[in-house]
Amino acid sequence: MTSSPPTTVIPVSGITKHIGALGKAREFGILIALVLVVIAATTMNPSFLFSTDGWRDLLLTPSILVLVAAGQAIVIITRNVDLSVGSVMGLSAYLTGRLFIDVPGLPIPVVVLLAVLFGAFLGLVNGSLVAFARVPAMVITLGTLYAYRGINVMWAGSTRVNASDMPKEFLAIGTGQFLTIPILAIVAFVILAAAAWYMRNTRGGREYYAIGSDPAAAELYGLKVTRRVLTAFTLSGALAGLAGVFYVARYGTVSSQAGAGWELDAVGAAVIGGVAITGGIGTVWGAAIGAVLLMTINRALPILGIPDFWQRAVVGVLIIGAIVLDRWLAVRQRQRLIEARDES
Repeated sequence: MTSSPPTTVIPVSGITKHIGALGKAREFGILIALVLVVIAATTMNPSFLFSTDGWRDLLLTPSILVLVAAGQAIVIITRNVDLSVGSVMGLSAYLTGRLFIDVPGLPIPVVVLLAVLFGAFLGLVNGSLVAFARVPAMVITLGTLYAYRGINVMWAGSTRVNASDMPKEFLAIGTGQFLTIPILAIVAFVILAAAAWYMRNTRGGREYYAIGSDPAAAELYGLKVTRRVLTAFTLSGALAGLAGVFYVARYGTVSSQAGAGWELDAVGAAVIGGVAITGGIGTVWGAAIGAVLLMTINRALPILGIPDFWQRAVVGVLIIGAIVLDRWLAVRQRQRLIEARDES
């Protein structure tokens, strides 16, 4: 009997652990950068952190962007991008305000649910166009960015929803605290933890990474690529819709321009947080840390005496640096895979 030729075994588990360690190191690095920014700003002005408003704003201000960035991260991991999240957020925010005005007495949980479902529907529209029309996500969502914003402007016109139009109980959510931690920050953390658990521990979550790493191979392997892309965009829309609710509760007023420009902040937060723009790499935790870093930088730079003009420049440098780092890590990862194959 002839013996079968020896099989080449690549130590995938060790490589996977190494890649995971790199990801954790990347998130840890962003966290260190965040701590350094806070320390620098607090040194210049102790009230940045050691005051009631400073501590509250440190946690409350990023809460909205954390939700949008988490949804954006899920989409980017599938090797797509959603440029309409700012418009979805603004439209959902205005819907929230109009529901309180047009349907008096409507329970707050029902309003929140309707806004989230509305955002999910807009995300589903994006996902359907991307998945079935086979048009690049950047082109589709750039179009829906302007389409959704146009609908918002046409609907709202020059009017705005004011705090006096909404229940005090709803507005209290935006200013309320539990053990000195803002309620919105707690809710954002719980939702973020749920999204992170889903992406890490479920088959569906892991399939997003497989699709983002190699969509063609994922399709050949039998993964339901279309369904996952639809789900990713729907989740992104739902989180943007919830962010719209947060926006109204936080600021107490909403106009047709709510959420304008947030799509770029969401992409920036995800990329800075270690989500590879080419897909397949990253976590929602990293995107959330990137969101907190961006918002903290925006608060800290004026305290550090840096003009407003340079705030966007600093964010741009961070994004470029993150992309360069991603590329460098990808090259190193490929080299290690080749070395592991040759050694075996």
